[in-house]
Amino acid sequence: MMTESEVEDAARRLFEAERDRRQIRLLSLDFPQATMDDAYRVQAALVKRKVAAGLTVKGWKIGLTSKAMQSALSIDIPDSGILFDDMFFADGGTVPAGRFIEPRIEAEIAFVMKAPLAGPDLSIDDVLDATDYITPALEILDTRIERANKETGKIRTFFDTISDNAANAGIVVGGRTASPREADLRWIGAIVSRNGEVEETGLGAGVLDHPAKGIVWLADRLHQYGMQIEAGQVVLSGSFIRPVECRHGDRIVSDFGLFGAIRIAFA
Repeated sequence: MMTESEVEDAARRLFEAERDRRQIRLLSLDFPQATMDDAYRVQAALVKRKVAAGLTVKGWKIGLTSKAMQSALSIDIPDSGILFDDMFFADGGTVPAGRFIEPRIEAEIAFVMKAPLAGPDLSIDDVLDATDYITPALEILDTRIERANKETGKIRTFFDTISDNAANAGIVVGGRTASPREADLRWIGAIVSRNGEVEETGLGAGVLDHPAKGIVWLADRLHQYGMQIEAGQVVLSGSFIRPVECRHGDRIVSDFGLFGAIRIAFA
């Protein structure tokens, strides 16, 4: 287990890296014995720093919901991070140059909650009952930690990713909102294009077989810390595509069919 001073040191490094738009070396190199609990302790310390700097918590993101991404980080469960008010970008807007370090995007279904949701032992129906509406979304990922260390060749681990707020950086919502029971969420999908070329496609079933299952997992995890998902919060339920790299000048369109499309550009 990491000491409190080590946790604070790691959180400080991440906070300054995001502020200065630079990557730091893998935290897992400096804290090789760190556990998943340590990772969430670092994330919590980072969140405290962000709140102290004036940001407001707006919701949650769930990541690592696909087998491919879990395998890449040698993990067999999802992870989670915090959505802040400065992460929301308008549909059709442009991300300013220099805002992120190595941005990537993922297509997801966002749940907007109308009632608190507290674990444990919840069902998909519990999640749907507590949801005001669902909406198409894009998550913008970024990493304040190097993906691989040049000297050792070591790649990032779950500890690096979770500590770094689950690589969370931005969110774009758009298209058509819907009741969570209006459609089979497993069959809601998207065609994601970059500069007019299709890069990825996917369906909601790619998220743990049902997007609401990730929210069940999140509520259970939060219960361990005496926390819950609050009414009014936005929850990104997990990506059903592989991350798409975003470069200067790129224009991203995510077509959700009957549920509309989302657009975002990178200056």
